[in-house]
Amino acid sequence: MKAVGQEVQVDTQDGAPHRLIWAGQAYPVQAVSDEWRFGGRWWLGEPGRTCYLVQAAGLTAELHREDGEGGRWWLARLQD
Repeated sequence: MKAVGQEVQVDTQDGAPHRLIWAGQAYPVQAVSDEWRFGGRWWLGEPGRTCYLVQAAGLTAELHREDGEGGRWWLARLQD
């Protein structure tokens, strides 16, 4: 997988990713293959996050959502 590290917009349904909007294009999420928790690098003040591996309109993407109110979504990696 290739590291991307870009903030993206993600629409959710029942708390899970439903649609990814990246580079001006919408990618509907067909499947969530995996979900896990990452505690963050606490020594750097980084918040924890929930991570998802999704299949979205031809993309295999790893998405991260920061914990807390208004947590941002990140496109962490794409399968190359």
